[in-house]
Parts: sequence; structure tokens; C-alpha cells
Amino acid sequence: MLGLYNTPDQRNLLDQTRQGIIGKPLNRPEGPLKVAGAAPYSAEYQIPDCVEGVLVTATIAQGKVTAIHREAVMDLPGVLGVFSEKAMLRRPAQGTAGQAPAQDVRQIDYFGQPVALVVAETFEQATHAAKLLRVEYEESADTPLDPREAESEPAQKPIVLGDLDAAMRDAAHSVDLTYETEGHASAAMEPHVSIAQWDGDRLTIWGSYQMVGHNVKELADSLRIAPGKVRIRSAYVGGGFGSKLGISHDAIAAAIAARELDRPVRVVLSRQQVFQTIMRRSETRQRVRLAADAGGRLIGLGHEAWVSNLPEEEFAEPVTQATEFLYGGENRKLAVNIARICRMTAGSVRAPGEAVGMQALEAAMDELAEKIGLDPIVLRKRNLPATQPGTSTPYSSRMLTEALDQGARAFGWDRRKPRPCMTRDGDWWIGMGVASAARVNMLRPAAARVRLEPDGSLRVESDQTDIGTGSYAILGQIAGEMLGVPIDRVTVTLGDSELPTGAGSGGSFGATSTGSAVFRACETIRERLAYQLGVKPDALEIRDGIASGDGKTASVTDLLAGSAIEEIGRIKPGKTSQDYAQGSYGAFFAEVGVNAWTGEIRMRRMLGAFGFGRVLNAKTAGSQCLGGMVWGIGNALTEELVFDLRNGHLVNHDLAEYHVPVHADVPDVQVILLEERDAPASPLQAKGVGELGICGAAGAIANAVYNACGIRLRSFPMTLDKLLADLPDPMRQPE
Repeated sequence: MLGLYNTPDQRNLLDQTRQGIIGKPLNRPEGPLKVAGAAPYSAEYQIPDCVEGVLVTATIAQGKVTAIHREAVMDLPGVLGVFSEKAMLRRPAQGTAGQAPAQDVRQIDYFGQPVALVVAETFEQATHAAKLLRVEYEESADTPLDPREAESEPAQKPIVLGDLDAAMRDAAHSVDLTYETEGHASAAMEPHVSIAQWDGDRLTIWGSYQMVGHNVKELADSLRIAPGKVRIRSAYVGGGFGSKLGISHDAIAAAIAARELDRPVRVVLSRQQVFQTIMRRSETRQRVRLAADAGGRLIGLGHEAWVSNLPEEEFAEPVTQATEFLYGGENRKLAVNIARICRMTAGSVRAPGEAVGMQALEAAMDELAEKIGLDPIVLRKRNLPATQPGTSTPYSSRMLTEALDQGARAFGWDRRKPRPCMTRDGDWWIGMGVASAARVNMLRPAAARVRLEPDGSLRVESDQTDIGTGSYAILGQIAGEMLGVPIDRVTVTLGDSELPTGAGSGGSFGATSTGSAVFRACETIRERLAYQLGVKPDALEIRDGIASGDGKTASVTDLLAGSAIEEIGRIKPGKTSQDYAQGSYGAFFAEVGVNAWTGEIRMRRMLGAFGFGRVLNAKTAGSQCLGGMVWGIGNALTEELVFDLRNGHLVNHDLAEYHVPVHADVPDVQVILLEERDAPASPLQAKGVGELGICGAAGAIANAVYNACGIRLRSFPMTLDKLLADLPDPMRQPE
């Protein structure tokens, strides 16, 4: 099949080009537009004759709608209609299958589920009417609200190798520990929004989406129209973190109302609606068992997790995803079990699986290191397997040892005291912690168009989205580097479904997948330029619009002779995805202070060292790592979804009560990027980085808390109330 990546590209072509922009910390080209307010986000498009829709949400956790009293609001000023069609979404789509979830909005699955849309001439009129709309329900209680009261079933076939129970029994050292993490919200800055407009039987949606290619199919499936009749425009997205992978309630409701009213309709979710109706990360309970011989080598590893989701949903938080390939241990049991409960859909939130699974595994590794009497870094390095456990599959590359060593040197790990309560600064116990970082690498099908214009400028086009990660910059750098075009002469157009279908933004695969498509399109253009110059492609060099090779030189504009060259590049995962275990790696180092009197935990400093193949843009990559570490601070200390178990209501459904880290919570954070080349991962020799920075970060913080005050917390977030009862005597002095 066209574009299959079956053989690792070992040519290092991007190391031989001469433009000198790949990997450099270049600014994002759309940055000035965003800071000046000139980059239109989806709610800001000025569509003539557009009216406003406001969703009405369920006030019960389970049951069905029996009546909607439209008449009472239809006479209110400006109200144009109340819509509650079967085709409206009960649950947001997951964004990866191209198919919308089961429908019929009259069935209530969770508190806060949208049941109707009120449309009026103005937002204020629609909001007023939505608040007055009376909905009657018939409640039921078939499914529990609390995962602790629900029976669990296997979410996947467990991985069982050898005899873990025997390994635990015979081990020189072992730990058997249970960790809990609360649910998380994506909490992207931009709320979910859609503007729908029909032109005959053709629908255009301006919306905030991550996976435009799949989203077109989801919209078409829900509305029962052909995908070719749907156009999505999503040029700027104010964050997603998984919550915008699939279409959500706003898109279908806006489309239905716009078709009925024959006018454009805008639907923007309120902050509370985003929290209550869109993806959550499942809470988890995790049992981690580690068995080691006298030398500290793992002979057994168990990681079992219990998560939740709505009935009929296929997604289960893949908690053990990194555990499969990170450490050795020939006797293994890895399992994920799922409980069916009535809370909003559980889905992909930044780094699904590793974000919560790694923090538990890395905390357990620290406890084992203490039991053995080994430095935590030594234990980790001692247990890196030669091939993926249970298989003979080699690693494509792995810079975990380098990350641990370089991070330790930069952080001053040698100054860490090995036992708790040995360092104090006034009222604060001080401690250091470490954790490994790991995240699976994925290559996804993608296409991109590259056009070299007659004047030597360059255009790159794809429906790939930029959710704040730097797609505009990175794709331009790849093309400019390959074709010798200065970056200020490269234009990148994204987020329009009429353009070639990119990989989308999710799973840390956007830059490498769509970037590889750009790379391949540029390769073909290089071949055509080489032919025009009369040299072999591998002899061609291009810089600042001048092509040379084998003693020949010509300007690119002369070679083009007034004609453009346009190519579409494609990439699809091939044999390299099966022949190699692919992941990105790193290490976290954290220093915390624990108040001796109150138990308050404060971050003092944090460092992360990361290896993820070729660095495509040092500024955007470093920013992604830093942002992930900040989220790790949130996982460790502040973030949790709190549900009222009487009615399923999400209590902290806004940014005032769902506590993401703010400036005062985030200390000096340092990022070290470790350059490498991973040919099996992609033609760019690059791997994903967007989610790596969160994977294990909270574990390093938990380990630092223990090193500071001697308290092992196995419940996240680590709020001060969980420490108070066990704090050391505040008058105690360091040993």
C-alpha cells in the first residue's frame, strides 16, 4: 500500500540538508496573531445572520426524558426554537473510529447530559430561555454512581507470564502496594464550540476539534449524510488534551438547529458544561507487585488496575501501557478491569494510561529501592531489559539511562540525603525524588500537500490541527529544510477538511506522522529538482533557493521555469511498528518542601530530561515537556474530580474549584532535550513528545515527599489533610 513505512530510514537526510532550520527553537508563526487577538478561534468567526444556541442539561444521573415543555419558552423574546432530536449526542465521540456513539438524547446516562438546545437571536436570550425550560424525567437506578459499588469486568485480555505469586513468595525483596488516583479533566482553555451553516445539503462547521479527518465521518454518521457533504474548519484550537478528539454535543445540536432554521447557529459550551459533559480521565485503583532477587533485579512484576466508564463504552484507561515494556521481570501479570457507572464518558485525557499508571509504578519502584537499600536510580537502570519482556522484540531506541544520568548530574542528585527527615529549611522538611518517564510511540496514517511556487516560496497544506503544540511551526520547518526555503517564505495552512487528511492532534503522533507526510512530499519535489539540475537526488543540496550538486548550480526559480511543483506525501504505519518496541523516554527529578506544622507541600524545583528521537523544534518540544511537568504537579498535588454520590453531580465543575496548578504552584522547571535518531520510529527519525512530560512526573513528587518527611502517600492528589496525622514532630531536628 502507498506510503507504508516498512523499512527504517537510516539515511539521516535531515542531517545532510543545508537550510539549518530543522530542530532550531523557532517561534510559532501564528504566535503574533494569537497574542494580538487576530487568530480567530471557532466561536469568533463572524458568520452573517448567525444565531445563538444554549444547551439544556439533565438534572438526574440516569433515566429518561418524559416531557420537555417548549411552549413556556417559545414566546420569550428572541427565541427561535427548542430542539431535542434523537440524533443529538448523548455522549461525546472518542475521535478515533470515525463513527458517532449510540444516540437518542432522551435516554439519560449521566448528570449534566445535554437533553435540548434552545436557539435565540442573542446569546443572552438563549441563556435566559434555557434556564426557564422545564424538563420532566423518569429516574432509574440500574447503574451505580460509585465505582466502589460496581462490579468490574476485564477490559482486555490480561498479560500473564510465568508465576508471579511464586516469584513474590520466593523473592529476596518484594512490595505489594495499592495506589489510588482521582479522575481528571482536560480543562482546556478554549471551551467546546461549533458554528453550523448549511448551503443546500452541504454542511460547514467551524469548530474546535483535534481529529478533523475522523470528525467529518462522525458528523456525517450522526446526521445520516455523506461525508463528502461535510466540511470542517478548525484553524486554531485553544487546547484539547484529548477532550476534542471526537465531536461533542455542540456540533450535532448546532447542525440540527441550523438545518431546521435555515440560519447559521453557534453553540458554545459553558465552562460548567465542558466539565460535566465532556471526557474525564477515569479514577483508578492500582495494585503494584514487585519482586526482586538479592541483587535488586526484578523477577516478578504485577500491575493490575480498576477503572470505570459508562455502559457500552469501549474505552478503558490503559493504565499498564508503559509497564509492558519499561522494566524486566520474567513473571508478570498486567490487567485492566472496568466498572460500569453513571458518570460522564471516560476517555483520552493527556497521556491516557501512562499519566496515572507511571506515577504508581514509579512510586512503587522507590519503595522497593528503599527496601533493598539501593539508590532509586541504580534500581531503575539495573532493570532495563534487552528486549521487550515476554518477546524478542528489540527497542527502536531508548535513552532512559542517559536521561537518568544527565538529569541526576544537572539536578544535583548526589546531594540528596538517602533517609527522610535529614534536610530542613526553617519550617520546611526538604526532599528529592526521581521517576522514569515513558510513553508509547505511534505512527498514524497521514497525508500532506507541498507546493513549491514559481517564485521559490513554499506552501504546506493538511487538515492536521494545531492545538497549541506547534504544528504550524514544525511542518514549515520540515518543508523549508528539505527544499532550502527560508522559513519566512513558507506558508502552512491547516485545519480544513478539504485539505489532505493528516494524522490529527492526539497521542503525540501529529508532528511525526503528518511531518513524515510532508517529508515524503518534499522528497519527491527534490527528485524533480535534481532531474532539472541534472544530478542524482542524493547529490542535491538546496539552501536559500540555490540548488547545487556535482559542480552544477542554479536557482530554484530558474529550475521551475515559471511552473509550480506540487506533490502529496503519504505515510502509513508498516512493519517497523511491529518489528520494534517504540517509546519515548525520560527522567523526572523533583525537590519539595513539606511544612513541618501544616503538612502543606510546595514544589521547590523540578527537572526533566527527555529523549524522543530527532528534536524538530527545540522551543515547541521544550514547551510541551514543561507543560507536561506542570500537569504532573497538578496530578500529584491538586487535581481531582469530586462527585456528589447522591445524584452524580460533579461538584467542582469549573476552574475555580478544579484546581489546576497556577504560577504560584510552579517552581523553577528545567527541561533537558536529549538528541537521538530513531529510524524505525518515522522517516524523520523522530518520536512523539507531547505527552511524555506528564508520564511519571507525579511519582517523582510523591517520592520527594517521602524523602522530605517520611510519609508514603499512595492516594493522589496528595493534599495536606492526608499528611497531617502522620507528620513528624515539628520540633524534631534533622538527623
